[in-house]
Amino acid sequence: MAELANRSISFLINKWSKQMKPTNEMLDSLQQLLRRAGAIVEEAEGRYITNQAMLQQLSILRKELYKGYYTLDTFRCRVHAGSMAQGYDVGHSFAISRFNPAKRLYISSGGRESVKDLTRILKSLESALQYAAEFIILSGRYPRLARQPYSIHLLLDNCMFGRQMEMELVINFLFQAQDPDDKNHGILPIIGPRKVGKSTLVEHVSIDERVHSYFSQIMFLSGDDFKGEHIVYDNGDLIRRRVLAIVELDGDINEDLWKRFLSASRSLPPGSKFIVTSRSENIINYGTTPPLRLEFFTPEVFWYFFKVRMFGSMDVMEHPKLSLLAMDMAKELNACFMGFNVMNEILKSNVDAHFWSLTLAICRHFKQKNPFVCDPTNPVDAWELNRPILIPTKDRTSLGYISITDMYQTSSNQCVEHWLEASARSDTTTPKITLKDLMFGRAKPKGKFIALAWKSHIPPQYNCVFKCELRMPQKAASRKKRN
Repeated sequence: MAELANRSISFLINKWSKQMKPTNEMLDSLQQLLRRAGAIVEEAEGRYITNQAMLQQLSILRKELYKGYYTLDTFRCRVHAGSMAQGYDVGHSFAISRFNPAKRLYISSGGRESVKDLTRILKSLESALQYAAEFIILSGRYPRLARQPYSIHLLLDNCMFGRQMEMELVINFLFQAQDPDDKNHGILPIIGPRKVGKSTLVEHVSIDERVHSYFSQIMFLSGDDFKGEHIVYDNGDLIRRRVLAIVELDGDINEDLWKRFLSASRSLPPGSKFIVTSRSENIINYGTTPPLRLEFFTPEVFWYFFKVRMFGSMDVMEHPKLSLLAMDMAKELNACFMGFNVMNEILKSNVDAHFWSLTLAICRHFKQKNPFVCDPTNPVDAWELNRPILIPTKDRTSLGYISITDMYQTSSNQCVEHWLEASARSDTTTPKITLKDLMFGRAKPKGKFIALAWKSHIPPQYNCVFKCELRMPQKAASRKKRN
């Protein structure tokens, strides 16, 4: 049956490739393929798959799934935009309709290029599904993951979309056998730009049940407490237990300190492992295995992630206006996780089209004021430019402007077992002012102050805090002095 279905779809794709304009049937078939691919991916992600070839095939299918939904949702948004332009009320149904003339008109306006795009996506997805039957049989032989509701929530809340394969690569490294006589423990470097998700990845690895049961102790070290004698003296009992040490660095590390650290680590038992994360390419020299590189999500992956986080279990097709605004917002953020976390806190607090439209306008104003942030043609770390980031507000009549001078996280977690305790302590340092209050004019502080950008709601709970300052324009400031 599956082979017959594939032949039918192939026949239709070849037929559609000769079309001059997109058709409803093409979008219907794309949606059917996406449902099939989504079911396969969801089932496979619930299995403990260790075979690298199968993980690679799953990764390919997942990428095709993201591309397909991005294409489908883009056309849906075009349909809705076209309907509004023609004065039609699409109501709550966002499905492609054969009976709504506005929808037919706008789809038809896509032209030959749209047909090529759709045909390419259909062929690519069909190719990925070609050997799905064999993949389903093989993946079904692997044991199911013991995933509790908490873990599912964590998967959604900590942006693990598109990182499942990387996570399995890290876990496979941790379980690699070590020669009992070898005192040099395995070191995996993880490299990527700031806020790309390095910390999120290692956090997911560290709370994985397989990792948690394999290592007796999981430690988190930073550049501030990175000293060679830290393991020996501060944790003397660790010499009898298998340890996973996760070292998170902002940049490079002093070579002498690193040598002292390695010297001290030789007292740890066989099987102990180290993960080092940094933005610097130099940490490659310290690894015992090839580095894992993380990059920002592609627009297709980021949209899928954004959509699921924003709408949750809601059907996007039932909220056409919100979906259109959400896609515009995702494009403005350009796969920036920091921007997403800020907008996620704001948008989910009020699921209303007018409020989302106002937030989108503020987001665009922010990009106008800070062109160096979220710039796809010149990706830079805004915090390394030594220039303030300006916060736009709803009140355009204000004389002064608010600038972000720095950011930090209020978290002192050092090991997984202490996450809940550490999060309870961090509540006492939570700022009273939020970034949302500033953007919508609910708070008007003066001088220097701190503002809460967003807060993680699950372990490891942390607060992302911005250091801010109210600055007056030069003319207004001089006028105030004369008065």
